[in-house]
Amino acid sequence: MVQFFIDRPVFAWVIAIVIMIVGALSIKSMPVSQYPAIAPPAISIDAFYPGASAKTVENTVTQIVEQKMTGLDNLLYFSSSSDSSGRGSVTLFFAPGTDADIAWAKVQNKLELAKPLLPQIVQQMGIRVSKATKNFFMIVSIYSEDGSMNNYDLTDYMASNVESILSRVPGVGEVMTFGSQYAMRIWLNPEKLLNYSLTPADVKRALQTYNVQVSAGQLGGLPAVKGQNLNVTVNVHDLLQTPEQFEDIPVVIKPDGSTVRLRDVARAELGTESYEAESRYNGKPSGGLLIRLASGANALDTSKAVKAKMEELSKYFPSGLKVVYPYETTPFVSVAIKEVVITLFEAILLVFLVMFLFLGSFRATLIPTIAVPVVLLGTFFILKMFGFSINMLTMFAMVLAIGLLVDDAIVVIENVERIMHEEGLSPKEATRKSMRQITGALIGIGLVLAAVFGPMAFFSGSTGIIYRQFSVTIVAAMLLSVLVALILTPALCATMLKPVAKGHEAAESGFFLTRPFLLWFDRVFYRLRDRYFAMTAGVLAKGARYLIIYLLIVGATGALLLKLPTSFLPDEDQGVLFAQVMLPEGATAERTARVLEDVKNHFLVQQKEAVESVMYVYGFSFSGRGQNNGMAFVKLKDWDLRNRPDLKVTAIVGKAMAEFSRRRDAIVFAFAPPPVLELGNATGFDFELQDRGGLGHDKLLEARNQLLGMAAQNPALMAVRPNGLNDLPEYNVNVDWQRAGALGVPVNEIHDAISSAWGGTYVNDFVNQGRIKRVYLQADSSSRMQIEDLNRWHVRNSGGAMVPFSAFSTGKWGYGSPSLQRYNAFPAIEIWGEPKPGKSSGEAMQAMEEIAHKLPPGIGFE
Repeated sequence: MVQFFIDRPVFAWVIAIVIMIVGALSIKSMPVSQYPAIAPPAISIDAFYPGASAKTVENTVTQIVEQKMTGLDNLLYFSSSSDSSGRGSVTLFFAPGTDADIAWAKVQNKLELAKPLLPQIVQQMGIRVSKATKNFFMIVSIYSEDGSMNNYDLTDYMASNVESILSRVPGVGEVMTFGSQYAMRIWLNPEKLLNYSLTPADVKRALQTYNVQVSAGQLGGLPAVKGQNLNVTVNVHDLLQTPEQFEDIPVVIKPDGSTVRLRDVARAELGTESYEAESRYNGKPSGGLLIRLASGANALDTSKAVKAKMEELSKYFPSGLKVVYPYETTPFVSVAIKEVVITLFEAILLVFLVMFLFLGSFRATLIPTIAVPVVLLGTFFILKMFGFSINMLTMFAMVLAIGLLVDDAIVVIENVERIMHEEGLSPKEATRKSMRQITGALIGIGLVLAAVFGPMAFFSGSTGIIYRQFSVTIVAAMLLSVLVALILTPALCATMLKPVAKGHEAAESGFFLTRPFLLWFDRVFYRLRDRYFAMTAGVLAKGARYLIIYLLIVGATGALLLKLPTSFLPDEDQGVLFAQVMLPEGATAERTARVLEDVKNHFLVQQKEAVESVMYVYGFSFSGRGQNNGMAFVKLKDWDLRNRPDLKVTAIVGKAMAEFSRRRDAIVFAFAPPPVLELGNATGFDFELQDRGGLGHDKLLEARNQLLGMAAQNPALMAVRPNGLNDLPEYNVNVDWQRAGALGVPVNEIHDAISSAWGGTYVNDFVNQGRIKRVYLQADSSSRMQIEDLNRWHVRNSGGAMVPFSAFSTGKWGYGSPSLQRYNAFPAIEIWGEPKPGKSSGEAMQAMEEIAHKLPPGIGFE
């Protein structure tokens, strides 16, 4: 084969050009990311139960969904969360390599078995099944520069006009709005209801009766009588649209013709579906969308597509509306890949210079230099065939491969030049003889290197995904370099090298260096080589002594290796950081907003040299949802503007923690995102503490507190904290069913009254700005602020008399969790932590496991 290409160099060039073309085309179509898709594919199921507590959501939604998720292929584990906001979520994680589309379809089929068992209101609100990763990919936010739109206006605009469009962008897995769209809020007044002997159920029935879309058919519809000349649609009643129309609804029409309308017992206003979360961008009201990346999606392409779509939508924005991106992960990916590409070209240049320096011939140096792009581009084609991406690992492997892949070409060139020097043959004949001598050696070199790096491609788990891409890149480059050394390099040697007289060196006057310099370099090099030979001879003469020294060096290396801290991947300054705020149990959103405003001021004022913007949300955090929780997304300035050590993310976090640690009204954590966001939201480790023995929530909390106390004293651990909300005060209403029965009060009336008045009820829909939105019935805020307000509400008994709640119910205070978690169907509490400086992640996890083994029986961990 080699002789064939020596005689036909044009054919060798054609093959090389074809390899480069398919490689270049592969680069254009390959996804670009910081790291490969390390996280396992995940499918998320989200449901909403208005007004329900976390315990109610867990018992009636999440557990039922969990129980039906059996028999799914490649399912690794699943987790769920239930919030006092009424939201329930179950996330299923599948083995790496699982087709996310097939997993989504199977989960959807399993969910159909669970739907009939879920509360009717949950089914009405809709259950969403989506393919999504765990990470926060980017946040798209809008704010009004002229202040003409408030927070509710902005969130409604985002939910109504942007959310559904962005959710259809390729690569977007899940879109979540900080806030919600407009809703028609019917605020009930208990005193006015009592005056007219009405209950919330009466108002609800009136809304269901009068706010309807009636299908009346057609005038002259088929089949029509002969001679009919007119066909028109008949409309009787449409959905209502304005608060005034709702307030005009008759609740009761008495026999004497007098009417009690909705405005007599309640007020209607255009509000929002949920008042749980609000966002601010640099202190200004804003609407925000959190985007999660779809499993296996291209981060850079998705980011570009989202921004392009927002640029298109911005042409139709109301006046004064501006789009910002307060949090995004792709700039760091772009910078990281750019730096690796620069390193790649630097490596090629250095290899060229070193080869020229040692070979002493520009022609001889040019031959392996030509082989470099052929091999690298061919490697991209192979990576494309394997479904890999252009990422830090594949590019790093190529940087390392450059120094290895030129070895095959150099071996060919040096042997050809040796034969010309020793035997005086022409370049073509010398190449023929050279390839007969070294073809086997070239193949052997490639196979040995493949045997060294190849086994890493078969590692399992997330580590396997990392090393597989690295391994395949190295092996592909090595095998291609052998192929090029057998096809292209001999053809180049036969056509490009100059004949050399027998006994003469092949060095020529350099294009970059002069002949005298090359001769001086050769003399120095040969002198160093001779000294090395002499030193080697001395070592061999005293082999035992140097063998002991070698063993001591190996032992010292091993000891240092064991002492060095280890981690999954190195932490990087990604240009963003998080700040999480937790206030005491029972704190209101107003207090949380004040703390977040202080957090914003710290970053924008005290660290303004490093920080570009701050967007914060109260009512939402990584720990869960609640009025006493908040989250700030801090975007840092470009890396070129933060070239001092005190402007790096680690220093910024340190200053922030020093400032926030002095607060007594709240706990504030500032932390940088981990290298791989798909595996978690913070650096360090996640530890799931589970109630496997059915001990109950209180015992699980006791075990958590015991674990945290022991972790605080462990020398391998730091910043060990629960990722969840503490139990909050709860008021439990106990209904005396026997007393209620004696008073003639139907049980369903009691349930409906308390659920509608305090929890809020989704009734039906209305039309707003051409879109269908929801109508909610709830007590006005002034009538549900105090425990005593419960007695202001009445229900009607079978005799038509109004009975206060105090006549058949009592209450007492207790504690309950606003956010409940489950892991693999067991009640769980997630623990975050980090290894202390100088300790490895493995040592930290081992310490956590040793502590967990000391916990009471029935408490497990994963």
